[in-house]
Amino acid sequence: MAANDARLLLLHPDDDVLIIAANVDASEKILVEGEWLEAPLRLTLGHKISRASIAAGAIIRKYGAPIGRASSDIAKGEHVHVHNLTSGYTKTHLVE
Repeated sequence: MAANDARLLLLHPDDDVLIIAANVDASEKILVEGEWLEAPLRLTLGHKISRASIAAGAIIRKYGAPIGRASSDIAKGEHVHVHNLTSGYTKTHLVE
């Protein structure tokens, strides 16, 4: 397993996301799977970022279980949330 920033938490080795365990400011450098990346925006406690690039349509895992699908391509270190994740838990509605 590659090194991660102490502010990032890996809940399960099969997860596609890392959990923010301490706030990270926009443009701050974070270590994601052995690579220093710039935080895309202010990331707050409990939010998710991708461990690696994720293709649109791919299943995303957290806690070792599927939580939904990528609704667009997601770059390594990108914030993973309702703008690029279709939930597998609840019905997701899109406003056009």
